[in-house]
Order: sequence, then structure tokens, then C-alpha cells
Amino acid sequence: MKKAAACFVCLILCRSGLQAQSKAELFGYFESQIIGTQLKDDFFQLFSNKLRLDLKSSLSDNITFAANVNFMTYHGKTTWNILDFLPEKASAEVSPGMEELYILPFNDRIFLDNAYLKLSFKRFDLTAGKQQISMGTGYIWNPTDVFNIKDFLDPTYEQPGHNALRLDIPVSHSTTLTALYAPDDSLKNSAKMLLFKSRISHFDISLVGIEKVWRFHDYTQFDVSAQNFVELPGKRQLLGAGTAGELLGLGIWAEFAYNWMETSDNFYELVVGSDYTFDFQTYVLVEYYRNTLGKSDYTEYSLNDWMRMMAMEQKTIAGDQVYAFIKHPVSDFVSLGCSAVFCISDNSLALVPLLNWSFSDNVEVLAYLNFNLGKEGKIFAQNMGNAGLIRARIYF
Repeated sequence: MKKAAACFVCLILCRSGLQAQSKAELFGYFESQIIGTQLKDDFFQLFSNKLRLDLKSSLSDNITFAANVNFMTYHGKTTWNILDFLPEKASAEVSPGMEELYILPFNDRIFLDNAYLKLSFKRFDLTAGKQQISMGTGYIWNPTDVFNIKDFLDPTYEQPGHNALRLDIPVSHSTTLTALYAPDDSLKNSAKMLLFKSRISHFDISLVGIEKVWRFHDYTQFDVSAQNFVELPGKRQLLGAGTAGELLGLGIWAEFAYNWMETSDNFYELVVGSDYTFDFQTYVLVEYYRNTLGKSDYTEYSLNDWMRMMAMEQKTIAGDQVYAFIKHPVSDFVSLGCSAVFCISDNSLALVPLLNWSFSDNVEVLAYLNFNLGKEGKIFAQNMGNAGLIRARIYF
């Protein structure tokens, strides 16, 4: 709590100092949520509180500084054994005596999520610091995004910041060239990206090339010196493209990326999706995803596959999936919906009914349930448990 108070005071002092030179804004939100999971014959709960403070200041016409700090506390069941959610076949790969290494703790924390300086000029914009890097046109899956992986239960939740130097050059009124450098331990291992974006008729198009080290882990071996599972880094080179637009009232998007891997097999990812809003305000969305890194036979899912997916080191362990979402406003303040993810590769299904309730412009509540309907060993297996979430957020 002392660290939280000190960080809060520093942010206020920073705001006061910036206000002396320019107009500074301090805003953010408070979020409280509960996650409940029914696992076998037990029901577990994890409560969390999050305070996000955002600071933004225009130091001059072409200089902007922005940052945000997150304060998080956890209560209830704050330690979870990941092996409880895995099939017996995967758990059997754990060596005797290593079981405690698979316990996931939720500890109170304070962290700087974003902090960057943006210089805006006529011919280019330069952004330096920890910043958002969002790539691709897909709603759930983004083949061209090597920096983030979305949670299909909550795909629109904010993504973390990444330390980078970004240069945006407007080539014309509808075309932009972006170069990005994300430093790592050496120049060779640092991420480099070149992105071209333009618009043709009713469609946005993009071409991207990325080189980045992909840091997998071997979750069957533990590195005592690093106090972590053995790291298996490998260079990844990606060439991809994406498009999004509207045709006959339908929203349409597609995204593709081919990956050349240094230490593993090359693979590609593909996303194709569409959405539509009917005259009676019902909204529907469908998205198909293929990843040749995934496996077509669920009996081949290994401990490493499961752990890498749960640790968000890779997007999926299955080859083909379809996501569908429907939502309808039942009043000015309440909407009901349901999403479903069907794994074509292993014939398993997850259903997620949800409710959105907006009390006002600055207060909202989200609630959803998650039902897994697959056989043990499949990606949406019943043995992984059913869960639910209630989240309340107030903006200020």
C-alpha cells in the first residue's frame, strides 16, 4: 500500500508540474469484478479491484505526453493449480516433485501500463515509450499481431502496452507507412516492423512485415538459475496482409500471415469474418480462423501445448475454429447476447451468454457465463470447468 500511495502522489505531482506549462487531463476508471469457476464438485471465486489512472498532456501543438498506472488487488482464491484444468494425459507429463511449479498466484500489483511521448510534425509522427501496438482486422484472432493475444471470452478488453519506437509517415491522404522498433536484449533480437496501410474504394488494406523473437518455454523442464521454465527462443519472420470494409451492408474482413520459423516448422494463419446489424438492431458476427501451427488430432495435445496457450505464448493449440456472436438491445440501457466458439479440429464447443448494462454514460456492468461442452482432452472440455464473470466499471 505504501508503494501505491507513493505512485499515486508521483502521478499527481507530475500532473501539477505539467499543468504549470500546459493543459493536463487526469482521468481513468475503477473496476471491480468477481470470477467464479465450478471445478468438479467445488466452486471457487476470485475477486479483484482495479484502479486505472490516465494522464495526458499537450505540452505544445506538436508534443503530447500520455501515461497510465494500474493498481490491482486480488481477494478470495488467489492461488490456482493449472493442472486441475488439464486432461490427465497432459498432467501425466509432469515429473514427480514439480507439481508446485504449476500453481498460478494472483498477487496485488502496481504497474505502468503505458508511458510515451509523441512528436507530431507535418511529414511524420514519432512515438517513443511504452505504447499500444494493435495489429490486424480480425475480431477474435489477429494473424498479423505478434504482440498481443486476445481472450475469446473478453476480446475487446484493453491490451497491454509495449516498449517501442514508432514512426508514422503519411504518404498521401489515404496511405500511411509505419516503421516500428521494439528493443530487446540485443539489436539482433529486437523486433522490427514495416506496415503499409491504404484505402481502395470501400476497403482498407494493409501489408506488413515483422521480425521478432518468439519466446516459447518448455513446461516440462525447469531452469533453476532463471527460476523459470526453460526458454526456447526462436526468430520469427512474418509477412502478412489484411483488409476490412463494407459490401452490400455487410461488414467484411480478412487477414493472413505466413511465418518463417528459425527453430520450428513454418506455418500460416488465416482469418475471414463478417458482421451485420439488422433493422431491428440485432447484431451478428461470424469469424473463421485457421492456424497450421495447431493440431488436428486432440489426442496429440501435449502439456507444452496446453501451457503455452494458457500462458498466451500462442493463440491456439487447434487448427480450425469458428466464432459466432449475436447481441440485441432489450432497452436503452440493457443488451443481451451470446457468443460461441466451435473447434472444428476436435469437435468441441464453448458457449458464452452475456449481459451488458449501462446505468449511465460512465457506469457499466458486464456479466457472462462460460460453458465448455467438449470431451476430456479437447480444447473446450467439460473437465476444464464452467465459469462466470461479473464486472462493474465507473469512469471518471
